[in-house]
Amino acid sequence: MPTGCVASFIEIGTAFERYAFGNKYMQPASSPVRPSVLDRFPQVFAGLTILSLSLVVSSLIWGNAIRDFRQSDDALIVTGSAKRPIRSDYIVWRVSVSSQQPTAQAAYQDLKRQTERVQAYLNEQKVPENAITLGAVETTAIPAVDGNGRETGQTLAYRLSQRFEIRSTEVDRYTKLSQQATDLINEGIALVSEPPQYLYTQLSKVRIEMVAEATKDAKARADAIAQSTGDQVGAVRSAETGVFQITARNSTDVSDYGIYDTTSIEKDITAVVSVTFGMD
Repeated sequence: MPTGCVASFIEIGTAFERYAFGNKYMQPASSPVRPSVLDRFPQVFAGLTILSLSLVVSSLIWGNAIRDFRQSDDALIVTGSAKRPIRSDYIVWRVSVSSQQPTAQAAYQDLKRQTERVQAYLNEQKVPENAITLGAVETTAIPAVDGNGRETGQTLAYRLSQRFEIRSTEVDRYTKLSQQATDLINEGIALVSEPPQYLYTQLSKVRIEMVAEATKDAKARADAIAQSTGDQVGAVRSAETGVFQITARNSTDVSDYGIYDTTSIEKDITAVVSVTFGMD
């Protein structure tokens, strides 16, 4: 313990002696020198000295521990993103024909005629049979109603419909075919052509690459922030991948649940990653 601290305790003891004993123990100059409090209670002052030293050491230890804890707990959370253009490599095109007649038999015969014509048309366009999926015939009874709009319990007509689904990797070819197929309407075919769906089959591979690119972007942003504050970026503590946004080219659409646009051939895919870095 520093000499100044011991001297302070001696002064305190002397003051205590004067206060406690007053003039009762004041002796003439020729009288023997009375022992001081320090001499009479050496164990007390030894204990106080050790206690004080312990408090000083403990304060230093805890101070360094708290400082080290604060330093080790410093973290920087940064969001990184990556964007890449992609082109759809798969198309799903759906068409259907339907017929409504007074009887189910008549509706079926008319539907069969239309179905055969559509099949012939697809064959003429060199569409492979394994690319075509023919759905089950759907039948709906149309109820008769009176002048007040109430159903009479009788059947007015039957509507039957047949659905075709064409799947292919030849995106451009079937896009063009979907635009031409409505020519069948001029032949009396009740054709309904739905807008094609455009998909991208390499998403699982691209997602991994995009996450890596977004993480690199997060690291670059973290380095820029740390450089402005004089710190250094440490190791990655955690990373959380956000939802992917697959949108039409140059679209600004964003959704918390992610977007998968299937209406456009040319798309953009955007990945977002939230990364927590330690700070050195």
